Amino acid sequence: MEDARIVELYFLRDEAALAETKKKYGRYLQKISYNILGDVRDCEEALSDVCLGAWNSIPPNAPKDLKSYLSKLARRVSIDALRRRERKKRASEFTVSLGELCDCLPDSATPENECDLRLLCEVIESWLSGLNEQQRTVFILRYFYAEPIAEISKKLGFGKEKTKSMLFRLRESLRSRLEKEEFI
Repeated sequence: MEDARIVELYFLRDEAALAETKKKYGRYLQKISYNILGDVRDCEEALSDVCLGAWNSIPPNAPKDLKSYLSKLARRVSIDALRRRERKKRASEFTVSLGELCDCLPDSATPENECDLRLLCEVIESWLSGLNEQQRTVFILRYFYAEPIAEISKKLGFGKEKTKSMLFRLRESLRSRLEKEEFI
């Protein structure tokens, strides 16, 4: 079923929208959740939460790109679940990937400081747009989708060492850009 029709079903408050969402994007959304949570049962619960989130937010939102909209919901739901689980001290690949970025992100970025966060986002977006497609893909797979290094290497046909090296250079480049912009 086409995305526009699925969104229309949400607007009609037809529960078939949930079934169609799971049918078309279920495996994709569970993969995003699994990369963050690392647990199949948690991913199944996250998928249900994503569908509920879509149900509650469409309408009033009418996403132009349903897949991207749902992937952001999946990421947000999974990160929230990870935070709850972290209180119980169970780590995941997402925690590891975020730990890699800690050295290049400023400590002062807090939700209370919305203006600085907006500026930081603009600098990171600008930095990302300056990368070549291969570098951008590796960075986004690792730090947005929380893909393990071995999977990124396999997808892109690289050796693990090349991927690790590329990620290291990208983090250093990001840190340098953030220092230049005085975020660090």
